[in-house]
Amino acid sequence: MPELDLDHAMATARRAVEAATAASLAHFRRGVRVEVKPDRTPVTAADRESEAAILAVVRAAFPDHGFLGEETGAHAGAAATRWIVDPIDGTKGFTRGRGFWGPLVALEHDGAIVAGAMALPALGETYWAARGKGAWLRTGEGAPARLQVSRIGAWEDSTLSLGEPHVLFRPPMLERVAALATSAQCARCYGDLAGAALVLQGKAEAWVEAGVQIWDLGPLPVLVEEAGGRFTDLDGRPTVASGSCVASNGLVHDHVLRALRG
Repeated sequence: MPELDLDHAMATARRAVEAATAASLAHFRRGVRVEVKPDRTPVTAADRESEAAILAVVRAAFPDHGFLGEETGAHAGAAATRWIVDPIDGTKGFTRGRGFWGPLVALEHDGAIVAGAMALPALGETYWAARGKGAWLRTGEGAPARLQVSRIGAWEDSTLSLGEPHVLFRPPMLERVAALATSAQCARCYGDLAGAALVLQGKAEAWVEAGVQIWDLGPLPVLVEEAGGRFTDLDGRPTVASGSCVASNGLVHDHVLRALRG
């Protein structure tokens, strides 16, 4: 297989989330009928159209790559390379008119996330990154700005961003997460990819998530690390496959891991 062009991959990830943004915003503005999948999670026509838009962009740029989408499943391709896609992370919020939802697109090569992008369409924000290329944010029609995590190292001065309370606020996690939240300067629970965006923009020092799928975390390792931070699962492993994560500015990461291990 030819050497992977990371500039091309990063641009493809960005174009893919832009295509998904256009597809989903059309439904967001006029409303959409909600269906319930067998796992009792919601799905809409916007999810399906957004995934189709992403797949079209990816196939045009990298026709030999594999693809794993939340809605359409696995598509065969090059064994070492696949795109991991959530067309709308935060579908529940999307269907109720809230703003913290959007597409997640990641390129995995030889088991590592090497490029990716995400967007918060209702807020007009698009994020993208690739290994060695930096992490970037564009708001509206403005020029891209390079992302940089915060430099706060003391936990008592930190903001903690939390993921799904239904998972994090259950034993044995409940007491550990509560101790982290109450010992930080403040805690926020925006949910879904908006919670991670706080760390990317330097507005929070750590984001903790658990009980999710691989496509819910896909591009976060490369986005966080290229912004100067650190990404692991709750056991400290650099993976998106376990369905949990700590994404941080790096300075508070070990403190968070120790606290969550009890």
